[in-house]
Amino acid sequence: MKITICDDSIEDLIKIEKFIRKYETSRSYTGLQIDKFSDASRLYNKISKKELADIYILDMIMPEITGIDLGSQIRKHGSENVIIYITSSDDFALDAYHVHAVRYLLKPIREDLLFEALDYAMSYTKVKQGPSFLIKTKKGLVSIPYSKIEYIENTSRILDIHLTDGDNVKSIFIRKSFDEEIRELLNNDSFMQVHKSFLINLKYVKKLTQNNVIMESGKDIPVSKSRATGVKKEYLLFVSEQYK
Repeated sequence: MKITICDDSIEDLIKIEKFIRKYETSRSYTGLQIDKFSDASRLYNKISKKELADIYILDMIMPEITGIDLGSQIRKHGSENVIIYITSSDDFALDAYHVHAVRYLLKPIREDLLFEALDYAMSYTKVKQGPSFLIKTKKGLVSIPYSKIEYIENTSRILDIHLTDGDNVKSIFIRKSFDEEIRELLNNDSFMQVHKSFLINLKYVKKLTQNNVIMESGKDIPVSKSRATGVKKEYLLFVSEQYK
């Protein structure tokens, strides 16, 4: 789960991050990734490249690029990302409504109100993202939405899960076979095993040839000779279902 904070006040930026870390501990979450920006233009450029977080906590009033500017840019590229506004003035509540912000909190930030906003944001993203795949990592259990998995590679009995945002999550050493580890994903129509060491999400296939699959990220994934016919058949069936 990615949370991005943007506030031109370094003091408030640090304070919000501390609250989130305290929230993470109190709710027993693992794997929360926090990105911080004091320069709104840097975040604006990142959003423009479709590098999106799950939850945004944005200061409303900032020089040059405002929280509303950021919110509007987020909405151009995604409707499921959660926006929480933090501001020193309540004059912009209507603007926050137009970009579908879930909360509008006034400074100084109260811990209990931020925790409530984060509870809502977490529940909202889980509903929107659908089912999740649990993976054991060195940092503990991490829950990854199916919708964010581009492909999974088994390397020396470690699952390397590549995500649609360019990140990846690695498991600890697996004791079960790769087939057993990915069995639950194979029950979902979006996933297909194309090689003894690769599972792909069909939603992110850019091109299929007889010997490989090119994913949206550009990754070239091999297709086993023994699976080639079945892979082609399943992929064409999946594509045809999308256009019904």
